[in-house]
Amino acid sequence: MTGNRSARIRMLAAEQAALRGARVGVVDVCTAAVAALPVGGAGVSAMSRTAASHPLCSTDDISEQLEELQLTLGEGPCVDAFTLGTAVLTPDLRAGEVRGRWPVFADAALEAGAGAVFALPLQIGAISPGVLDLYSSLPIELTAEELADAMAFADTATLVLLDVQIEESNTPPVGIPPDGPSEDLGRYRAEIDQATGMLTVQLEVGIEEAFIRLRAHAYAHGRRLAEVAADVVARRLQFPPDTTADTDTDADQADEDP
Repeated sequence: MTGNRSARIRMLAAEQAALRGARVGVVDVCTAAVAALPVGGAGVSAMSRTAASHPLCSTDDISEQLEELQLTLGEGPCVDAFTLGTAVLTPDLRAGEVRGRWPVFADAALEAGAGAVFALPLQIGAISPGVLDLYSSLPIELTAEELADAMAFADTATLVLLDVQIEESNTPPVGIPPDGPSEDLGRYRAEIDQATGMLTVQLEVGIEEAFIRLRAHAYAHGRRLAEVAADVVARRLQFPPDTTADTDTDADQADEDP
């Protein structure tokens, strides 16, 4: 049964990739999950304990906001799923215990249009490259079958993210596509990586501390991570050492080319 489920999920992702005319990517896994499950959207974030985390894929505006919110705030089902290495199911974001667990994220997610969020870690053995998030605009409970499918989608996303080739009859090799929507996502990730690296030099701190500062500035100023990263890379924004994120100041436009 498990093998049949996995094969079916991989086929659904392959069908989405065929519509794009590309090899299977995480965007196809997310799109297939939304079509197969009672959810309104899906997103994948690449996460690491030693480097900056990045949204990789989102199917709509709400899922994009949820990915960015959790990485910017440092709290939410996605963050806990990665830290704990287990699925974090939140069928009702209005519940009191949810607001107590994620006081800032819960309200922000509700405002963004989500009523429920289900976060599933991407794992193969000790390797955990990220998290798959599914959301519903209304509070819902996933049935046992739906949850099993959701976990199978997470397994497929893991293989895709690790660029593992899967041999299935009538199923194309699974891998991160070299073109299409993932091109912009790769550029997005590279810019955040570059900004974080620049901050390690500016602040004389490690990469994790640099990313925390980048994330804190985005949250404190109500901006998106991508926007802040772009300003750092273009040298429009500098983070003076020994100051908090709230006192970081925007530098004047650099006269010389970045």
